[in-house]
Amino acid sequence: MSRTLGSSGLSIAPVALGGNVFDWTADEATSFAVLDAFVDAGGTMIDTADVYSAWAPGHVGGESERLIGRWLKRDPAKRDKVVIATKVGFLDGRIEDAKSYDGKVTSGEYVASLHPDVIARGADASLKRMGIETIDLYYQHRDNAEVPLADSLGAFERLREAGKIRETGLSNFEPPRVVEALDTAAREGFAPAVAVQGWYNLVERAKYEGPLQDLVVERGLAFFPYYSLANGFLSGKYRSKDDLSKSVRGGRNIDYVDSPRGKAVLAALEDVSRETGEAMATVALAWTKVRSGVAAPIASATSMAQAVQLIAALRLDLTAAQVEALDRASA
Repeated sequence: MSRTLGSSGLSIAPVALGGNVFDWTADEATSFAVLDAFVDAGGTMIDTADVYSAWAPGHVGGESERLIGRWLKRDPAKRDKVVIATKVGFLDGRIEDAKSYDGKVTSGEYVASLHPDVIARGADASLKRMGIETIDLYYQHRDNAEVPLADSLGAFERLREAGKIRETGLSNFEPPRVVEALDTAAREGFAPAVAVQGWYNLVERAKYEGPLQDLVVERGLAFFPYYSLANGFLSGKYRSKDDLSKSVRGGRNIDYVDSPRGKAVLAALEDVSRETGEAMATVALAWTKVRSGVAAPIASATSMAQAVQLIAALRLDLTAAQVEALDRASA
């Protein structure tokens, strides 16, 4: 069941647990229960970011990492059972105080600050919040072309040399910039990135399939899809615009609920769900985990019922005919 991430020594199970909801839409008790169930079932990868969940009223960022730290403190033996991925950039990149690499104020957009000082400070803060000595997979959360890659990747290399991170990842990078990052690392003598994270699911295939997927496969990278369940749409929770108010993220599915492809995908998921006896969300993750280049889809759970569906995807293997039916519906 385990998969190795590119050229790294990291090995993970084929579904990753998203930490974006920890201490936000999933309270501490629920988050702890989900984490315990996931790891006890053989799950290994936990994905978070320093900015989670700064967007929520009263939050400042770091809430997810602090919760993971409290969970590990309660049972330190769990640390050896998990691979922890986190990200840097957005927490120091808010609109009101964002600055470009040369110090000029940037306005009008939410940018990722990848200044080497931000990266160094961010890593130390993440390590402290989680109470760990090393981040297993550390991502640049979003590309910032104003910061030379030699500088941002150099900061990651210094973290690696100090034992603060093990591997580098790139999140929300376009294919040409992934190539540039890999070439820069080779030229400068840095360890290369081993993972790429991006948007991909049954109703958003074009965001990965094509140049990015070709690059991931050609360079032996590990791809981690986020929004793997399309903000819950692929669970069958949202069937019409009237359903979008069911959760804080429901409104993001407005483009799917009335689209012919959205309806076709849900119908195909229902068919395979009946055949397998598994939930639609489980089937959607099982489809994603076998796509070429995918290491593990990332999915979060705000309840134990959702966690059970996510965990079931660790071991559900679809038949070729079932995969083909989902391919046709989502093409």
